[in-house]
Amino acid sequence: MGFSVKIAPGVRVRASSRGIRTSIGPRAARLHVGGGRTGFSTGMGPVGYYTSLGGSGRRQRPAGRRPSAGSYQRQLTVSPAAAAKADKARRLSQHFQALLNVHRETFEPAQPPIAPAPPAPDAEAIRAHHRQAALAGIGLFKRRERAAALERADRAAEAQLQAQRAEAHRMQAAYQAELDAWWAALLRNEPDTVIGTLAEAFEDNEAAAAPLGVDGDEVSVVVLAPPESIVPERMPGTTASGNLSLRKLPKGERAALYTQAVMGHALATMKEALAVAPGIQQVRLIALRYAGTDAYGQPKMDCLLAGRWTRQGLRGVAWATADAATVAEDTAAELLAKLRAGKELQPLDLSSHPQLQQLLKVVDIEPEFRS
Repeated sequence: MGFSVKIAPGVRVRASSRGIRTSIGPRAARLHVGGGRTGFSTGMGPVGYYTSLGGSGRRQRPAGRRPSAGSYQRQLTVSPAAAAKADKARRLSQHFQALLNVHRETFEPAQPPIAPAPPAPDAEAIRAHHRQAALAGIGLFKRRERAAALERADRAAEAQLQAQRAEAHRMQAAYQAELDAWWAALLRNEPDTVIGTLAEAFEDNEAAAAPLGVDGDEVSVVVLAPPESIVPERMPGTTASGNLSLRKLPKGERAALYTQAVMGHALATMKEALAVAPGIQQVRLIALRYAGTDAYGQPKMDCLLAGRWTRQGLRGVAWATADAATVAEDTAAELLAKLRAGKELQPLDLSSHPQLQQLLKVVDIEPEFRS
């Protein structure tokens, strides 16, 4: 039967350079990729090679010669090239740490929404308005008439205040009833409610994601995997002599880091889905990646990953120490992933997975899509 995935009737997913858009009837949610958040692009451009900070040898100072102050100052001064190299190494280190920690992001579990308390009416302004109106046309020396007018004005102001407070509380109660109905629909996994909630939650994700459909307590989600260029070609390190280096990553090591990044974004998306949709117990996730153009010049997508994870299966994970690939593989109830040499993600052969082929048919790829 192959891997199953729930796609809501009429759903369309459009991938473009601006992200993924899920459309179901009149609803649409645009999910953005790129444009600044760490994860889809390094934002640093190509990393060049620099020679090490120190030379292979040091010229000996003749014995007995007094060290010059200039020589000492030159040793303390960091050259512009060395400073630039150190800054690039720092940024690269931060980027690699971000890649390897994507799956460790935490999400606050959703709570029943509470309608905010209505603002108190401006009692002083209302009283002033009624008093001013009541005193109009009554002379300053008509004290008894003015006192009676002010008393009537205060009674009218208090009546207006009570009416406004009652109306505000009525509106608050009506809004709370709407929130309660929405929460109940979310808890019972009403498809439109779950899809709308997830679409909103995914809007600011580093890896663009879109909900596809809901089947009982299971939701199907598609994630746009970042391009392989998310992993820089060089990694900061130190030489045997302790000097800073920017070593070129071997192909296999770079591929393994890319696998960790894809798995990390998949896990983060699942964790967020389970946090914001408390009735959902299972997440069926498919990761797609832009795969260039075919012989006809049309853009196409590869499926890198498909799996099912349960809320129960993700409980107790040692998030602080386990890497993303280990967590994804060890906790999956179902997993389709082709790993070359156990580390490098390869596109899946979907010939025996008709539902995944169907998913690709509902993904519209705009011609300008480039990742």
